[in-house]
Amino acid sequence: MEPINMSKVQEKINEFANQEVYIHLETTNGAYASHFNESFFSAGAYIRNAKVKYEHGKITGDGPFRVGIKMEIGWIYAEGITHFEVDEQNRLLLAGHGYDGKLAVALEISKNPFEI
Repeated sequence: MEPINMSKVQEKINEFANQEVYIHLETTNGAYASHFNESFFSAGAYIRNAKVKYEHGKITGDGPFRVGIKMEIGWIYAEGITHFEVDEQNRLLLAGHGYDGKLAVALEISKNPFEI
């Protein structure tokens, strides 16, 4: 992955608009940290292979970045994005890494389902 290039990411977001795509969205603040420190409150969210069709999307901010995609009846939104990659399967992979380098958020868009 490489640091966010807003124009490249926006171009890819636009490319996926108005067609059925699969979304992977994941957040974590260290789900396993509570095993080592009982006073640490861990939280996270995970969805894989949500089939959606979005009207448009946008990347904004000065870094870390925010990405939102607008569907007919709502939004999908990820904040804290720091890196991206378009892989060999032409999927847009977005990730946000904390100051310690650990994954905090991921938003991925694909024309095909992600492996389970």
